[in-house]
Amino acid sequence: MTTPEHVAIIMDGNGRWAKARGLPRVAGHRAGVEALRETVRVASDLGISWLTVYAFSSENWSRPAAEVSDLMGLLKIFIRRDLAELHRNGVRVRIIGDRAGLSPDINGLLDEAEALTAGNRILNLVVAFNYGGRDEIVRAARKIAEAVRRGELASEAVSPELFAAHLDTFDIPDPDLVIRTSGELRLSNFLPWQAAYSELVFMPCYWPDFRRDTMLEALEQYAARERRFGGVVARGMAS
Repeated sequence: MTTPEHVAIIMDGNGRWAKARGLPRVAGHRAGVEALRETVRVASDLGISWLTVYAFSSENWSRPAAEVSDLMGLLKIFIRRDLAELHRNGVRVRIIGDRAGLSPDINGLLDEAEALTAGNRILNLVVAFNYGGRDEIVRAARKIAEAVRRGELASEAVSPELFAAHLDTFDIPDPDLVIRTSGELRLSNFLPWQAAYSELVFMPCYWPDFRRDTMLEALEQYAARERRFGGVVARGMAS
């Protein structure tokens, strides 16, 4: 089966999973963390090089304060409890998103995760935290505009490749496959630039129910497709 180099996942449906079971939303988020742990192991086992997960969007701040607090707490627990294991297993942690305005304790944990695992090569785990695709594009445009203003860059030299070099993902390959759980059929501001030619697979299960079999089913759908990138002959498929 063809294995994508980079899989990105919109981990959706924690709250609805909990509601269906008569549980508080935080129970769904906790179950979602367990699903993430298993997915990291599965990605490593399958030889996937890059796994990007949509952990917390820049729009999630509009949720009730108690839920946001619970999510921040789960992030802290995940890093403190799982970071050593991720490091032992050769997982490199990367963070994308806007860190300006985050609390010092959160920023410190994110910095620690990146610094400790910087030399690992088995799997790159990219965590999109306080991330919004439109915001990322705006921030990149501001960087380029400032470089033009300082005379470091000619405006006519700006190309898609140069623009991409100013995104948070400047050194990360574009995702081959984007998976979204919960049955919703949209990207929700997740990697809009990078996912321009990604294959999209929408799974009906809620994120806490995502398991190895779910990943394999998504990969089977991916393997059955031809990736032509606007051309006639399929390319970019490595078995």
